[in-house]
Amino acid sequence: MIVTLHVCITCRPGQTLGEGEITPGARLHAAILDAGVPDGVVVPVECLSACNQGGSVALSAPGRWSYVYGRLSDGNAHDVIAGASAYAAAPDGIVPWRSRPEIFRKQSLARIPPIAALPEAAE
Repeated sequence: MIVTLHVCITCRPGQTLGEGEITPGARLHAAILDAGVPDGVVVPVECLSACNQGGSVALSAPGRWSYVYGRLSDGNAHDVIAGASAYAAAPDGIVPWRSRPEIFRKQSLARIPPIAALPEAAE
């Protein structure tokens, strides 16, 4: 099953950036890619609406719980990847508390239930 890790590349919690300065969210995205993840897993997005919570990411997969995490920086890249790997291994997306990296235990912003399968349209 494919797990998607959305990374907000516009996150800049309360910071005013100079001309050409890279946002903290874009630095987080680059650090995650540099740390090594399979192709197609990491998707940059322009906003996760967690602006006051620093760098943010969201984990999702069909039929699983989804999560949004915040207060992240490029220094958290390896923990984000470890958390995403644990999420990918959990059949329902719920990783046991003690198996989560500390940043995923303490910096969760939202947990979203899976979308129920829609009934097929009657013909």
